Parts: sequence; C-alpha cells; structure tokens
Amino acid sequence: MKIVVSVAAQTLTLLDDDGAVLQVYPVSTAANGVGEVSGSYQTPRGQHVIRAKIGAGVPENTVFVRRRPTGEIWTPELAEAFPGRDWILTRILWLSGCEPGFNRLGCVDTMRRYVYVHGSPDTAEMGVPGSHGCVRMRNADIIELFERVPCYTPVEIRED
Repeated sequence: MKIVVSVAAQTLTLLDDDGAVLQVYPVSTAANGVGEVSGSYQTPRGQHVIRAKIGAGVPENTVFVRRRPTGEIWTPELAEAFPGRDWILTRILWLSGCEPGFNRLGCVDTMRRYVYVHGSPDTAEMGVPGSHGCVRMRNADIIELFERVPCYTPVEIRED
C-alpha cells in the first residue's frame, strides 16, 4: 500500500500495491503552504513513511497533546473554552521523512517537526489549507485509514 497526499487537490489517496486507487479522502494541509523547515508551520513535501500509529482503540474525538490522550473528548463547548487550540483528535499517523537533507535530519526533519496525519473536529473545513503543517482528516476517515495501513506504509506528499 501507499498513500499520496495532493496539496493542490487537498486529498489523501490510498493505493494498493499495484497502484490502484482504494479510497480518496478530503484533507486539509498547512495554511502556510508547503515547506520543510522547522518552525515554518508548512506541510513537508516528498517521500515519508508512517513511523508510528497512535490512538488505537480510543474513542472518537479523543484529544491528544504531545501524542498522549489528555482524557478530554472534543465537544463544541470544549472548543469554545479553548479558542485557537490546534486540535489533534482520534488517531495519529506520525510521519518520518525519507530524504536526508530535504525532509529528514537537521532543520528539515519531518518527524522532529511532529508532522502527523490526524483527526480533526467536525467543524474543521476539509478541501482547503488550514492546518499548522499536519494533514488533517475527518475523524471517521482517519479511523478507517488507521485500520487499513501498517507502520512503514510509504506516504508521498506532492504539491500537484
């Protein structure tokens, strides 16, 4: 299997081993566009792998901070109490770059930048850039994807 994220189309496509499309999901990549530098809040391009899967079995809308469940379940009321919080919900697929000097090691290391594919509140708009660098998905979609892909699944993030 392979995952292809198109920044231009704001989609994540799951492909089988022969390259056939299994599923296409709407996503939201970085509001700041694409780029690899730490602190840029941009979505990194290139070849990655899923280095870790976090959140198996937790309830939908579980809130994560630093990859750990906080004990909170996202609700509109919780969101109102914490305006501006970057909500990471339900499941996390932690990405690691595969291209030294481009998206791996030094100031361009995707994993050290904590870039994930993760769930988002139902209020988060998909199909338009809006994240802080991660690839946001609907909760139902990230649950489905999480169950289908193993660690070390290749993930390509393209601008086209």
